[in-house]
Amino acid sequence: MRFSSLLGHLSALEETTPRDLAGDPLLSGAAALDQAVAGQLSFLEKGNALAAALAGTGASALLLPLDPELQAQATAQGVAWVALKDPRLGFAEALDALHPRRARPAGVHPTAVIEPGAQIGHGVHIAPHVVVGEGSVVGDGCILHPGVVLYDDVHLAEGCEIHAGAVLHPGSRLARGCVVHSNAVIGSEGFGFVPTARGWRKMPQTGLVVLEEAVEVGCGSTIDRPSVGETRIGAGTKIDNLVQIGHGVTTGRGCALAAQVGIAGGARLGDGVILAGQVGVANRATIGDRAIASSKSGIHGDVAAGEVVSGYPAIPNRLWLRCSAVFSKLPEMARTVRQLKSET
Repeated sequence: MRFSSLLGHLSALEETTPRDLAGDPLLSGAAALDQAVAGQLSFLEKGNALAAALAGTGASALLLPLDPELQAQATAQGVAWVALKDPRLGFAEALDALHPRRARPAGVHPTAVIEPGAQIGHGVHIAPHVVVGEGSVVGDGCILHPGVVLYDDVHLAEGCEIHAGAVLHPGSRLARGCVVHSNAVIGSEGFGFVPTARGWRKMPQTGLVVLEEAVEVGCGSTIDRPSVGETRIGAGTKIDNLVQIGHGVTTGRGCALAAQVGIAGGARLGDGVILAGQVGVANRATIGDRAIASSKSGIHGDVAAGEVVSGYPAIPNRLWLRCSAVFSKLPEMARTVRQLKSET
């Protein structure tokens, strides 16, 4: 694809957007800035060592930030470029254009098992060895990749995509455009047991798991259903690989949960919450809108809206940074304290 054609796929492009086609190179793909070679597209963001990074790239075309000096440097190097307010977003759009997804033909593979009471919509692609249980509903245009299992009473709205090996248990409800990646489990039984004199008595998990519109669930992640009521994931929320979401959890819209996050039962997340890798959230904790927890934080109570927390137990990030700056000095400080005590 020529660079000039690729620009037509960028949503932020206007007639007045700064650019230099520099011979309008033919692009066959894209790569990171330091790995790109001739025939590939890359991008720069503010915050990089920009001038040095640009000087070392072999890319034929670049998406640049709105920086006249970088634009002049790219032109001097003979590299085609366009300047955007958000080059990363432009790069995502460019990747879609350079690597279009293969259309999946409608139809049911002969090895798939579809129970008689299941409902299959129009234009659905059902791959080999898929199982769709009694009373389940697969909406129009859904894609079920090989080995997907939908238990009884699973509902998929239109345009959902379930990747190979994913399992959806009874009571799973997915709204339009949800994506579940390989080996994820939706609607598995919550960890509910009642202690008795004779041991643990299982609490039946009869509730629902609801994924609102455009939720994406990463590989190997699990979202449990509760004994009653529902576990609900807000619209547009993105869940990374190996995330555990306990029974009865509710998240707001547009949250982002990175790898190995664990959220215990009954926790409540507001809109736009970001939990970095390996964050743990305790049972029934509440996290306000747009709060952020940095990696490995342990949240045991409530976090206010807009707060940034770090550490275990989680405390405000600025306080955590001050504390961590003195951790390495604690042995020396302890010796000083002991010396002072011995002198008194």
